[in-house]
Amino acid sequence: MLKIRPDFDTLYEALLNRDPSYDGRMFVCVASTGIFCRLTCPARKPKRENCTFHETVAECIDAGFRPCKRCKPTTPEASADPVIKALISELERRPAYRWGEPDLHRMGLDPSTVRRSFKRHFGMTFLEMARQRRLQEGFSALADGGKVIEAQVSAGFDSASAFREAFAKTLGQAPGAFSTDPLLKADWVSTPLGPMIAIADQSKLHLLEFLDRKALPSEVKKLQRNANGSLGFGRTKIIDQIQDELTGFFEGRKAVFETPLALHGTPFTRDVWRELLKIPAGGIRSYSEVAHALGRPEAVRAVARANGANQIAVVIPCHRVMGADGSLTGYGGGLWRKQKLIELERSYRLADS
Repeated sequence: MLKIRPDFDTLYEALLNRDPSYDGRMFVCVASTGIFCRLTCPARKPKRENCTFHETVAECIDAGFRPCKRCKPTTPEASADPVIKALISELERRPAYRWGEPDLHRMGLDPSTVRRSFKRHFGMTFLEMARQRRLQEGFSALADGGKVIEAQVSAGFDSASAFREAFAKTLGQAPGAFSTDPLLKADWVSTPLGPMIAIADQSKLHLLEFLDRKALPSEVKKLQRNANGSLGFGRTKIIDQIQDELTGFFEGRKAVFETPLALHGTPFTRDVWRELLKIPAGGIRSYSEVAHALGRPEAVRAVARANGANQIAVVIPCHRVMGADGSLTGYGGGLWRKQKLIELERSYRLADS
């Protein structure tokens, strides 16, 4: 199994630039101080001759280094931020509340600081996250068989048109365009990296995407066409299964998914996805390696396109494919999620070593 590790010069340059693309994936140990840090640590940068780089916190501790008190490398960044912790607690307490900047002012918070913190940790602002949470309430009401007006109220929208517009922006069409007697059913799936939409029939999973993925509306429309309009809201045993497996995955209990998949794509695209399924948790491949494994070494760009067209996120692990230099490269769910998934999967790799 190839493990793509950037060279020393690349990592030291990332340290000097506080490059967030390596945060959580590499740590620097500083011989002159005896501490180890994130590459984004705000402390004064050490001389290169005092630096060594490791992939995990455990390796740094085993090497005799102690964690930095400024960047707290042993603590997930978001949970270490008291502002983020307080706002997420409020969001869970009042999921349908319509948050705005005046609410942040009343809590004594600076909206621009909150915006930057949430963008850095989650790839979205707090207000965008709050809007997603409101839509979740409406979506859940529809999946439970509620009427559109009931979903609108549950989501905290005063205007029916505003609710339809927000819903269509996320899923490509207004609630009324979905079937009331569907073959394919869509429901909300919760994960620590944000909400996902799962679409399944009674035997296979057809789509699993993060709610804020830009391609989601077009993907839903395409499934709607393929199903001759028979796409609606609800839950199937397949959605229950993938929710259980995702929970186990994020809790570090099980890295393998067994949910049956429906692969919608060209024969080559499906071959790429099947090759991705062979990459174990904690493993990394380059686009070139995937192309070689398929016997198509010249098809690197085609592999990259197929990788980007994946619509069953996490399960088909397109996040395990990186640039040849070890850079994260693109990810439809956001680079911050790709980084978090890789960081999580290191625990699986260490357990198997």
